[in-house]
Amino acid sequence: MEGRNDETARLLACPSEAGRRKLLADAFTRHRKRLRFMVYLRLHPLLRGRVDPSDVLQEAFLAAARKLPRYVRDAPMPFFIWLRRVTAEKLHEIHRNHFAAQVRDARLELRLPQLPAGPEASSITLVDLLDNEGLTPSETAMNVEERASVQKALDGLDPMDREILVLRYFEKLSSAEAAEVLGLKIDAARKRYLRALRRLRKVFGKTQPPGDDGP
Repeated sequence: MEGRNDETARLLACPSEAGRRKLLADAFTRHRKRLRFMVYLRLHPLLRGRVDPSDVLQEAFLAAARKLPRYVRDAPMPFFIWLRRVTAEKLHEIHRNHFAAQVRDARLELRLPQLPAGPEASSITLVDLLDNEGLTPSETAMNVEERASVQKALDGLDPMDREILVLRYFEKLSSAEAAEVLGLKIDAARKRYLRALRRLRKVFGKTQPPGDDGP
């Protein structure tokens, strides 16, 4: 976390607009892998193959460049969390644009909740990640029944608990970062994360599920 605070401090201390834009470009490059994974994680399954995460990041970078003066003036959050928020907002916008016509069609039901962390990560995507990374108790591929059980457990979580789990375990944010993203106190974020992990323990049937309860 200290390095990220230094990153924010360098930007705020930079005296020139050109220098701040250079720091923005450097930070975006440095965090590109994390931001791209966030986009992949939260991109609606129906848009896979139609929306390139790299295009989302390009639009997010342009949006960040436009909003940079306001961020420097107000500095409402650490720089990386702000970059993540700008990217999440751009992803929300892309979802709205692609699904506008379909959402108006009463025959098609789409869940597009406007969550602080960004579009909701599909439980199918989350199960795929758990399965592909060998993170089941036996570290072997899940069968159909196991996948259904894990997906049901994820879908049954309180929305905020689910978001904490996605932010902490999948996106690898710290407790402080996840709390900042969701507007929670750090202690509240930690409690929700532990609660979500306890729910998954019952499904995985082991003492320690994927992830941990560290800071």
